This record gives sequence, C-alpha cells and structure tokens, in this order.
Amino acid sequence: MSPTPRRRAVLLAAALAASGLTVLVTGATTPAVAATCPTTASGGANVPFRTVEAECSATNGSAVGPDYTQASLASEASGRQAVRIGTGQYVEFTLPAAANAINVHYSVPDGSSGRLSVYVNGTKLGSGLSVTSRYSYVDTGWIPGAKTHHFFDDARLLLGQNLAPGAKVRVQADSGDVGQATLDLADFEQVGGAGTKPANALSVTDYGATADDGSDDSQAFRTALSAARSQAREVWVPSGRFEIGSALQIDQTTVRGAGPWYTVLHGNNIFNNGSASGNIRLYDFAVFGDVTERNDGSPDNAFHGVLGNGSVVSGLWIQDTKCGLWLMNGASSNVVIENNRILDTQADGVNFDGAVTNSTLRNNYLRNNGDDGLALWSNGQADSGNTIANNTVVQPNLANGIALYGGSNNTVSGNLVQDTNALGGGYVVGNRFNSVPLGGTITLSDNTALRAGALDPNWQFGVGALWFDARDQAITGVTIRVTGFTAIQSPYEAIQFIDGNGAGKPIQGITIDGVSVQGVGTFVAQAQTQGSVSISNLTASGVGVTGTYNCPYPASIPRMTFSGSGNSGWTGTWTDCSTWPPPNSGPPQPPQPGTNLAKGKPISASGSQGGFPPSNAVDGDANSYWESTNNAFPQTLTVDLGTASSINKVTLKLPPSSAWGPRTQTVTISGSTDGGSYTTLVGSRGYTFDPASGNTASVSFATTSQRFVRLTFSGNTGWPAGQASELEVAAA
Repeated sequence: MSPTPRRRAVLLAAALAASGLTVLVTGATTPAVAATCPTTASGGANVPFRTVEAECSATNGSAVGPDYTQASLASEASGRQAVRIGTGQYVEFTLPAAANAINVHYSVPDGSSGRLSVYVNGTKLGSGLSVTSRYSYVDTGWIPGAKTHHFFDDARLLLGQNLAPGAKVRVQADSGDVGQATLDLADFEQVGGAGTKPANALSVTDYGATADDGSDDSQAFRTALSAARSQAREVWVPSGRFEIGSALQIDQTTVRGAGPWYTVLHGNNIFNNGSASGNIRLYDFAVFGDVTERNDGSPDNAFHGVLGNGSVVSGLWIQDTKCGLWLMNGASSNVVIENNRILDTQADGVNFDGAVTNSTLRNNYLRNNGDDGLALWSNGQADSGNTIANNTVVQPNLANGIALYGGSNNTVSGNLVQDTNALGGGYVVGNRFNSVPLGGTITLSDNTALRAGALDPNWQFGVGALWFDARDQAITGVTIRVTGFTAIQSPYEAIQFIDGNGAGKPIQGITIDGVSVQGVGTFVAQAQTQGSVSISNLTASGVGVTGTYNCPYPASIPRMTFSGSGNSGWTGTWTDCSTWPPPNSGPPQPPQPGTNLAKGKPISASGSQGGFPPSNAVDGDANSYWESTNNAFPQTLTVDLGTASSINKVTLKLPPSSAWGPRTQTVTISGSTDGGSYTTLVGSRGYTFDPASGNTASVSFATTSQRFVRLTFSGNTGWPAGQASELEVAAA
C-alpha cells in the first residue's frame, strides 16, 4: 500500500483544524514502547471482532511486562504485556478491519473510576469509555495459594461511524479523566443494526418494562414470560437497559433481544431455575452484573440452575457476574451454548455441575474469568457425551482454561486456551473435586495452548499446558486419546501427570499422538506419579531444561512408563529429583526445521518512513509493515538472528489486505556471520506479490550458517520504497 492514505489524513486534519474542530494529527505516530508483540495462535472461536494488542500499537505510555509472577498486573494481561498511560498519554490502535465499535480490556488503580477519552482519526468523540476498579482487585482467602487478582475489566463503546481498515482509534487519558490506566488490548467490531421484533412476539414493554430509567423490571418480565409460554410465543426485549432486581424462572420459552450491543439485562442473577423441562431459548442480548466480590454461597450467575432438554443459549454478552452459566439442580441434555462472549466473571465462565449430557459448548469466547473458563464437573452425577469445541479462553485467573473433572465419553476439540495463571493450567483431565470418575472414552483433538501453565504457589512447581490428575482416585478403566495438540511457549512443562494428593495413584489408558511443542520452560513431559502412558509423534523445539521429568511421589513407587515412537526434539531426562530447575535453565535447544528464526529479533534498516519502523517486519503481525525511505533505492533491511544459525529459506510478506495492489520488488539476499562482511545467498531478482495469493513470496537456497540476513531492495513497481510486513528466515 502506498503512503497516500496517510498523507491524505494529514491534509484532512489540517482542513478540519481550519474549520475549528479539535483534531490530533496521528499519521506520523511512532510506537514509543519498544515491545515485542506476543505470539498468536490459530484455532478456537470464530469471533466477530479483531483484537489489537496495546503493546503493538503506537503509544507514549510505559511498557508493563512481560511478567509471569503471580499477582503482578502483567501476569493477567494477554501476552503478559500491556501499556500504562497517565494524563496526556495514549495508546493509538490501527484498525486491521472495518469497525464501528471498540471494547477495551483495561485496569485502573484500586479505588478509582472515571473515563478515558477516545479519538477517531484525530477527532475526539463526545463519549468516552467509562472505567472503574469496582469489579477488580478480588481476594479469595479461602482458596489456598490465592492472592489479590482479577485486575482487568472491559469497557465498550459504539463509535457512531463506520471506520475503514487502517483508521486510527486513540484511547487517551485527558485532563479530567482517570489519572492512570493500563491498557491490555482492544477488540474492534463492525456491529450491525439493532434487531427488530419478530412477528407474533410479545414485547416486555407491553407488560410494563421501561428501559433506561433505573426502575425494577423483574415483574414485567415475569408476566411477559408467563404470557409467552401460555400462548406459545416469544418474548421480545428491545434496545435499552432493563433492571432485573430478582431472578426469573424460565421454561419452554424463547427470550430474544435486539443484539448484545443494544439490549442489556442488568442484574446479578437474571435466570434461576430450580427445575425445568427444557426448550429454553436465549438469544442476542447482554447481561451485565454488579458482582464485586466472589461469594460461592450466592447464585450470582447470568443463568443458574437447570436448562432441561433441547435448550439453546446463543449470542449473549455476559460480563461482571460471578459465573456466566452454572448448570445444576437437575438433568440438562441436548443443550447448545454457542456464540457467546463471557468476560470478567468472578468465577467460572460455564460449569456443567453434574447430570449434563449430550450437550455442546461451541464457538464461545471467554476472557478474564476468575476460575475455570469452561468446566465439566461430574458432581454427584456424570457429565456424559458432551462436546467442547472451537472455543477461545483467555486469562482464566485461578484455575484452568478447559477442565474435565470426571465424567464419561466427553470430547474437547479445536479449542484455544492462552495466558493461564496460577492455580491452574491450560487443559486438565482428572478425578478431582469428588467427581464421578472418568470413564468410557475421553477425546482431546486439535487443541492449542498458548503460554498456558503456571507456577503453582502451593506445590512450588509448574502446572502443565495439558495435565492429568489422579487426585481423588486412580485414572484407570478409561480410554483417553489426545491427538493434534499444540503447546506454544509454555512457561513450565507442556504435559503433566500427577496425583495432586501425593499418594502415588496410577494413571493408565492415555494415548498421546501427533503433538507439537513449540517452546517450553522446563520439560516436555513431567511425570510425578506411577503408571503407563503412550506418547508418539511428538516433536519439540525450544525445550527449556530437558525432555522428561520422571520423579514419582512418594519416591518408593515405580516411575511412569513411557512408550511410543516417532518422537523428536526432546531427548534427556532430569536426574536430580530433589530439586526443581528454573525455567529455561538448560542448554540451548536447536530449532526445528522451518522455525522462523527472525520473529522478535533485533532488526535495522538503512532508512524508514515515519510510523513504519523495521521492527514491524518481525513482530508476527502481517498487518503492520516496514517501509523504507521513499525515492532512495537501494535500501536494506537486516535482521540479527542472535547467533549463527543454519538457514535455507527466506519468506517476505506484505499486508494481506486487498487494498495492496499487485507489485514486484527487486531484492538481493545476503548473509553474514559477523555483521561486517556479507555473502550473497540469492542474487538480485524480482519477487511478485499479489493479494489474490496472500501477498507472499519465498525463496529457498542451499543450507548455510549465518547470523545476519540482509535484504537489499533496489526496485518496487507498486511504490518507490522497500516494503515488508514480515521477514521470515527458516531454520534448516
């Protein structure tokens, strides 16, 4: 893409200023925080928004993190990094896609509240983001090892205009706003118009409900629900905020809103079912609670109780309740919970608390939940035949991303769990919390864990990205199959086997096949009890200590027996069972073939156009890019791999947006071991970039050992400068 839109923005700002409007010229903003953008991963939910990390955006604030220490602010941020701003400071996000709404994940100091100002392409909006610490800084002293946590919350705003990709949205602490805020990320969304009342539906306003006036609408909703059920009609809830001061019971009825950005039910426990036969349908509205502390004796959940048979919960935005949905009080079956956002809950996102069968949790997005994100807890009766598929769980505070506590014939597939915290890991399968024991066939397929696992403050060793726990009783008589698991940048071990009570109960029947471990702080496999497990076709790179830890407790029991074949990249066994090595304290591990060695490494250029620094070419984000000084060929882009490395391929990318027309860049690729003397690896030639085929060009060459890789640009048919959104150098 040429810089033309950028220059037009500056001219437009000048014109607006001349007309008397307050504007900020944002086009030349350069990131002041020298942050490495966190690694991202595919998989999980298909969501209607695009997330942009604060630390990857232009700012004059201060970097926070990265830090994995329990109770640190950064430890609860996505990517373990954020940006702190004070009065006059900002984070300016560049939109990767069209949007008309923003949702910011933020933290403010304890006891503070107020607003943050929002600017769109330099013009301040009349409405800002309302921010508060009211739902943060939570203490749960009855949970061993817990510390003050839950530092972040979310604030959302409709921007009142449709913005194109590349637009600038600045969040700033102006005079009169909160004096300090820490911004983690922003979600940008193109929100459609409000829904309309379906034919034959009954509106709650016809039964006395009044929006946006602070009065209690509970009785009006009850009357509407009763009438709708008796007449076999839907309940319609139009745009506006309705107060639900006392919980509603629902059965055999549909409740539909105008959309989660438009219809808001405000209350701590909207629905509470002691019993229900089913066919409950909840669609397209938001639930905002006012739960400031976790009280496990109070049902402060958006939905609490039983859903019965054949119910659906879809398109809800749930925030600041204790839990999103807690299913109990009887049998629920053939339930579908899908396409929901569950944010900032004090405890679980969704918990199947026994007797839930043949039900599906799919395509939900969860962030900043105070306990497990998604949990099947076979409490008293087994959860059986359920599927947890294609969900994303980010930053559960005190537990796991996805948990199977007992139960039979359940499936976990295609999910993404990232940035878990103390007292949990990424995915757990175990006999815990007095659950009905695991039975039948448990299937985990094609799941991903990103920076999942943490140091447990009670045990004082790491919890895995994927872990199995025989805490209550042995894991036997069950078939557990794990396939296609990917663990990326695990702070401690990737896969763990343990009896959490330290009694040495055995773990059997687990088959793990086809796993990719891409960076792990300590061990690929950590066994702390006896049993036998098959692991095959597991490839590992970036192992922080050594391949295996196999130290059972108590020491008198046999070690875990591992079988399997086709494994690579994780040889070696830890031999001193009396100590725990610090993460990343082992010898350097060679990267796997094809690993991008350039990502996050130091990079320099002979020249750069303002706002498009060379660091954009190694940040892992194909939407940001480096652009050289214009009209000044030749120009160079040089990455330092840190040490001489065997390489055999270079890939060059431009942003994938169709706004970038086809072009050919003429490039020479050179290498150096010392940064002084360079050898040509690939002579000058043209590389064609076409958005129809991904705007990507690659070239392979004979394996060579180089520390520095330099690209010399001598031509570009699309713009008079060298351009690169990603420079990737592959390990041989």
